[in-house]
Amino acid sequence: MEQKFCSYYIGHIERSLCWYLTAVIRGTEYICFDRALDKHESIFEFFVPESTEDVFCETMEYLKKQKVVLSYEKKTTRLLDGQPF
Repeated sequence: MEQKFCSYYIGHIERSLCWYLTAVIRGTEYICFDRALDKHESIFEFFVPESTEDVFCETMEYLKKQKVVLSYEKKTTRLLDGQPF
């Protein structure tokens, strides 16, 4: 049986608006699992199911225009790289 992983994104968030990002993400039909990867630098990681990736990217682009999200990018899932939590 093939093991599937979610798409993995890293995002730099405006520090004062991290609460807003979390509220939008969690209120948008569970488009991903988010958590702070580095709270001092406001870096979040997002685990995004393939079925919601389009909605996730649309939401992130909207939040980028609103200057909530400063940047985000798709990366190789760190769990596949053997990186620790």
